[in-house]
Amino acid sequence: MRPVLPLSMFVVLALLGCGGDSGSGQSAPVAASPETSVPAQPTAAGCHNDVCNSMRNRTSLPPTVIDTAKTYAATVHSSRGDFSLRLDPKAAPATVNNFVYLAQNHFYDGLTFHRVVPGFVVQGGDPDGNGTGGPGYKLPDETNPAPWVKGSLGMASSAAGVNGSQFFVLLGDAPSLSHSGVYNHFGALTSGADVVTAIQVGDTIRTIDVAAQ
Repeated sequence: MRPVLPLSMFVVLALLGCGGDSGSGQSAPVAASPETSVPAQPTAAGCHNDVCNSMRNRTSLPPTVIDTAKTYAATVHSSRGDFSLRLDPKAAPATVNNFVYLAQNHFYDGLTFHRVVPGFVVQGGDPDGNGTGGPGYKLPDETNPAPWVKGSLGMASSAAGVNGSQFFVLLGDAPSLSHSGVYNHFGALTSGADVVTAIQVGDTIRTIDVAAQ
């Protein structure tokens, strides 16, 4: 992903000018590379607990905590309100397992939504709080035929592969994501679209609850 979109319009325009094509005139939801990153937000935007910090040093994927025969519902409790996601293990089992494991172990608690592009994407889950971070491992490529339409849930990507924690929800259709990079489509928004649309940069993820269906 390109670096976090700060509040300065000048920087926003600069990022869009050098970004990839999302199909809607915006840069794609990939994790920013270190050489193009902007100064980090204050420490308060990043990790707030030992679990989050320890995952940054983990080099292997999390243990299996899901049943791939089931679907899962995740409720994201944010400072802007709650919204719900349907997770699809059949489409991306490693990605769903990773998201569920991180949520169950409170990795996301206190992290921010560091990127918001109206009409395109809302993205959060970076332990650095600036679009450059994640756990110490990378998820496998689990691209699948699911269409990138409004409400799609995906995992951000970096130059080295798929990042391990930054997730995004599309605010509009972005069909070019199916061929413009490695983005694991692992679910969809099921409720709280008004909350997602209202999210602003710096809003906080309080916690994420997950339940099997």
